[in-house]
Amino acid sequence: MKTRLPGCGPRTLRGRLSLVACAAAALLMVVLTVVFNSVVRQRLRQQADDHLYTRAAVIAATVDTTGATARVVEVPDDDALDADVWIYAGPVRLEAPPGAAPKGPLSEAADALAAEGGRRCVTAGRQQPVRLCVRPVTGSAHAPAAVVTALDLTPYRSSADTVLYASLALDAAMLACTYALTRLAVGRALRPVRTMTEQATAWSALASDDRFGDARRPDELSRLGGSLDALLDRIRAGLRHERQLTRELSHELRNPLARIIAELDWWQSRPRSAAEARLARTAIEDAARSMRTICDTLLDDARGGSEAHRGTADVRSALNRLADRPAPTRQVDVRVTDVAEGLTAGVPVALLERAVSPLLDNALRHARSRIRLSACRRDASILIEVTDDGPGVPPSFAPELFRPGRRADPGDGHGGAGLGLPLAGRLARSVDGDVGYDERHRPGARFVVTLPAG
Repeated sequence: MKTRLPGCGPRTLRGRLSLVACAAAALLMVVLTVVFNSVVRQRLRQQADDHLYTRAAVIAATVDTTGATARVVEVPDDDALDADVWIYAGPVRLEAPPGAAPKGPLSEAADALAAEGGRRCVTAGRQQPVRLCVRPVTGSAHAPAAVVTALDLTPYRSSADTVLYASLALDAAMLACTYALTRLAVGRALRPVRTMTEQATAWSALASDDRFGDARRPDELSRLGGSLDALLDRIRAGLRHERQLTRELSHELRNPLARIIAELDWWQSRPRSAAEARLARTAIEDAARSMRTICDTLLDDARGGSEAHRGTADVRSALNRLADRPAPTRQVDVRVTDVAEGLTAGVPVALLERAVSPLLDNALRHARSRIRLSACRRDASILIEVTDDGPGVPPSFAPELFRPGRRADPGDGHGGAGLGLPLAGRLARSVDGDVGYDERHRPGARFVVTLPAG
């Protein structure tokens, strides 16, 4: 696991991008500065050489090479011309600058240049560099002669150093401006990202329906907005699923919990015989097991595990257990009819009961006197019918029948949250089945649960 050491670079994206921009700019400026100053120094040296060759050409005009040996022709005011000038006739030095020592480093460098011949230049000295150039005198085939001129390079070096320092100062100013402008530009570019992040955080906490949608943004931010919208949708779906599971558990656990409370109240109301106590304990135990089965079934379905939906159930036995439950408030004739022996559904018993139980509870609330449970096999499916003789479902409410939280008449005096039928449909669909309502059945209501055959 990598740990971040304190102080090792900026922590913000703006700081990192600014640092990268400055590093790239610094590298480019170093290259440009080196190239620029190299060109400047080369140019200054070329100017110095041109100046020396021009002076040498002027001095060569005062050298007479028509005789057997070259000689210097005296001209008026030649002191200015003789400054830093050496004139040679072959290897013999004819003239030298007045202040130059015969054996000094400049004189020796001039002698070496004249001896090599041709046009060339060298730099002598390090503390005070001097540039020397030699130029042969034209027309001196019979009496070879050469002129060596010298020039102090200190002013040229000073100019080159001034250009270098100015370049470095300009580079520093450019780097500072680059860093500041990059931080400003990146900050402005990331401002929408910060705003979108804050909005996404607020919307996810409140389960809001707001989304980033198709607002005009750069392509990168549009893709980010799409990703955040998908994330918010997943969060909203998770919250909705959590609320739905809570409501369904509350809805399904209400009946067995009410039965336990009723048995306890009845038990405590007056003394019981041993037989009655055993019956009460059996009823409480059955209700508790039913609660555990409900929790296991709904939680397994919420997890979406395929293992939870494997198994088989004897349809007749399961329907008989459901029919044997006592009516909540009044006596209704509940019977299981037309169910063949050995009819098997390819789902666990708990899931079959939980899919049929909401339909039976609904029928118990609305039936006038009787409820019939029947089942048959059709191709590879098991069809379980729950029929009652109640008022039926109003035709206008039929399209809303399986929507969570919807009731035909909330003020009809019956308890319920409108979650039983949607839960039955969802459990059936989880095993590739379904729950339907027969609108043609009259009088009363008929619901059909379709499950795979075992």
